[in-house]
Amino acid sequence: MLRIGTRGSQLALAQARWVQERLRELGEEAELVIIRTRGDRQPKAPLPRIGGKGVFVRELENALLASEIHLAVHSLKDLPCDLPEGLTIAAVPERADPRDALCTRQGETLDSLGGKARVATSSLRRRAQLLAARADLRIMEVRGNLDTRLHKLAEGQFDALVVAAAGLLRLGWQERISQYLPFEVSLPAPGQGALAVEARTDQPSLLALLCQLNHPASRAAVEAERAFLSGLGGGCLAPVGAAGIVEEEALILRGLLASPDGRRLLREKACGPAARPAALGEELAARLLDLGAGEILASLRPMPVI
Repeated sequence: MLRIGTRGSQLALAQARWVQERLRELGEEAELVIIRTRGDRQPKAPLPRIGGKGVFVRELENALLASEIHLAVHSLKDLPCDLPEGLTIAAVPERADPRDALCTRQGETLDSLGGKARVATSSLRRRAQLLAARADLRIMEVRGNLDTRLHKLAEGQFDALVVAAAGLLRLGWQERISQYLPFEVSLPAPGQGALAVEARTDQPSLLALLCQLNHPASRAAVEAERAFLSGLGGGCLAPVGAAGIVEEEALILRGLLASPDGRRLLREKACGPAARPAALGEELAARLLDLGAGEILASLRPMPVI
């Protein structure tokens, strides 16, 4: 029986169970193995202080390398661009809605929120774009699982919450979405809305099985987005947004880099063959670097890891 590694949150379990069911349809039984990551053990600490996005995947990858599990299921946006030697993304299933979602108690939109409204997010990327859209907003830091953040909203700890729409949709909580934020307002994180099924490179029969879960258009889009992020060299926690859309054989890629205060946003768009997603991502990153992205990246001060 295959062993699927996953975090223990409601969303992570829903994602892993989806993969488990797809494998069952292919004739393979699998069990879930819950693994606590450093990010789970320190739910209140800012992500940069505890090591960045890798804090949600390192323990799962260690379990893969130790053959304690056969595959791991991640939210792809949590997966660093550089994977450990011996591991690969075996499949990217069909992507859910990549947009950011605004959640409010009374159904307000971003435009109708009151002056100096308190908007919660843990993302520098969202913070920058929200402030660019409405400089009067008071952005608040929030951590915790999706249900925890929604509970804090219901308690009135803030006036609005911005999260990935995909998580709400996967849990069947779409009624909590007050507004899907368009790309022009909030470009999502690279890989947002997609799953990554990670496995060892030395398991060819397993890789062949998992390949059947792959969705080519979704994979092309996220490979372009991740190449864009990697090309900027800003790290997974930089205020970087990217969204790729495949139309027939063409891939349209939007990219953004922002200063954390939202006063400077660099936006560009590129189009190329869907068969060469990484090259398109690198091209778009080079364009932003020509526009001064390096100055913004140099101004970002890394926080010490604790």
